[in-house]
Amino acid sequence: MKAKTENGKMTVFLEGRIDTTNAAQTEKELLSDVESRTADTASIVLDASELEYISSAGLRVLMKLRKSFGGDISVINVSPDVYDIFEVTGFNELFTVEKRFRELSVDGCEIIGKGFYGTVYRIDPETIVKVYNTPDSLPMIRNEQNLAKRAFIKGVPTAISYDIVKVGDCYGSVFELLNADTFNDILIHQPERFDEMLRIYIGFIKTVHSAEMDAGTLPMARDIFIGYLDVIKNYLTAEQHECLKKLLSALPDDLHIVHGDFQMKNVMLVDNEPMLIDMDTLSTGQPIFDLQALYVTYVLFGEDDPNNLRDFLGLPNDWGSRIWQSIIRYYFDTDDAAKLAEISDKIRLAASVRFLYLLAVTDLKNGELGTKRIRRAQQYISELISKYDSLIL
Repeated sequence: MKAKTENGKMTVFLEGRIDTTNAAQTEKELLSDVESRTADTASIVLDASELEYISSAGLRVLMKLRKSFGGDISVINVSPDVYDIFEVTGFNELFTVEKRFRELSVDGCEIIGKGFYGTVYRIDPETIVKVYNTPDSLPMIRNEQNLAKRAFIKGVPTAISYDIVKVGDCYGSVFELLNADTFNDILIHQPERFDEMLRIYIGFIKTVHSAEMDAGTLPMARDIFIGYLDVIKNYLTAEQHECLKKLLSALPDDLHIVHGDFQMKNVMLVDNEPMLIDMDTLSTGQPIFDLQALYVTYVLFGEDDPNNLRDFLGLPNDWGSRIWQSIIRYYFDTDDAAKLAEISDKIRLAASVRFLYLLAVTDLKNGELGTKRIRRAQQYISELISKYDSLIL
């Protein structure tokens, strides 16, 4: 039986079958490994990748290991058959037990969306997978699954992942979406439906914004933005930092859902009904916190990079302003130029805060383009920060 210890974690690799014929020997080796562990070993991981079967005698060995060690023990990469044994006997309530992830290749698959945390691929006409960028994304995936379920219970049409898979060194969430296209793709392939799709899209955003979550289940978008200020403080004057914090802090507690990244590539049309995907940025708050993200996507990113919309979303570059104007007109149901100008100003101010944050925490801040973008966001903040005394739209 092989074992290794790294960074305070001992990993033991289980193989073959553990039953009455070898339980005693397995117990001897496991307990010997525990006794030989270093003083800083805080947890034991049993890697069951090669474990074919475990009997009640083998389960008793694990119970003795648990009693002897007294610390955190988890069993990972468990086959479906072995997992069923853990589940039926209740051992998954005593140990952290994780199934072996199905391996999936996305080679040659159509990319239907690319975001900050990962890329969405179409595996077949009925299935998509969101592959996260980093190998340590499992907590993020499970958090997104949890958020999606909470939103679904509250009546928000959203795709819920039914499986987690291994894609190379990374992980992905698998979704079933029958006859589904993103609103972004519909605009690309059917530009004549522009006005129709924008009206459906904005109506859907307003529907989602009308849903309320239970208190304490999601973070407040307002508080997330206040946290952004500490990250971007070197790009602000002390007075600007304080003023922005005051404007954000003055926003009331609000339990209405904020998606956080409501751009059209994250909304699918499934059997002629809109459905949200990419739920990892879910929070609650005022509509400005979703609308600012749309302003960043369709306006800010393209102002100093004229080809951004085409390169990032595959849309004509001159559609950015057109999309944005449709968004605010349909969302607020007005053509009042003065009213729309005030709304746009407040959204642009909030968007500049988030834009600076995105630049600050990524490589996007580097180079000539990064410098231009930083200066533009700073310019907008300087122009707008004292123009309004509230961010409520």
